[in-house]
Amino acid sequence: MAFRTVSWTRIDRAGQDARTKIPAGMLGARALIQLGAHTRPLVVAGRYDRAAIMAAACKAATGIQERCGVSRAEAMSSALKATWQVAKAAHRAAAH
Repeated sequence: MAFRTVSWTRIDRAGQDARTKIPAGMLGARALIQLGAHTRPLVVAGRYDRAAIMAAACKAATGIQERCGVSRAEAMSSALKATWQVAKAAHRAAAH
């Protein structure tokens, strides 16, 4: 009977590679959007204000692009993800 050796280092590395990585600027974008949400709310009367969400994402994308030096597409992707996270949290908070 043949025996196989198990490389725990290789297994651990595969687990680390499988984890999702937080895009550059995501945490900073979320904080920036939360500050801006006080002036223009992302949820109005229980509904998402898509114009406000897009405006907040565009503003945050510019900041991400300047700080992290990524392309506009990457910055916009991170900004939109962060903006929708903030909007969904505001929607849940308004429901309760």
